[in-house]
Formats: sequence, C-alpha cells, structure tokens
Amino acid sequence: MTTTIKVSNELRDRLKAQAARSDRTLGAHLAALADLADRDERLARLKQAIAETPPEALESYRVETRQWEASELSDAR
Repeated sequence: MTTTIKVSNELRDRLKAQAARSDRTLGAHLAALADLADRDERLARLKQAIAETPPEALESYRVETRQWEASELSDAR
C-alpha cells in the first residue's frame, strides 16, 4: 500500500538526491531516515537514564564489569 505526502518541491528534490546518492528508492531513503530518528531517540533516552542513575549504582556496575572482565581474561588462560 502506498500513500501520498505533501512536501515542498525543494524538500522532495533534496530527498530524491539523497536517495540517489545512496542508491536507494525514495521510500527506502525515508525508511532509513525514520530508522535513524528512532535510533537517536533511543540513544537520547539511554543517555538520560545514565545521567539519572545514582552514583552508587554506577559504581556497583563498574565493579561488576571489572569482575566479569577479569573472569573472562582468566578463563582464556
């Protein structure tokens, strides 16, 4: 199923040129742009969650990470 969206001629031409440079259809290019926007939103939420994490929880995470990394290194020997 397809649909029509209203954009200015200038924007349409920009999007078509971008799509052509990436060897994609306009639809595939719009899907890629939507995927990038979704990714940016997820990363922004992750950054916010990290910023809101209490310092003691971050330190606990760091300690556990070091323990796992040390365990993996010793398993490799």
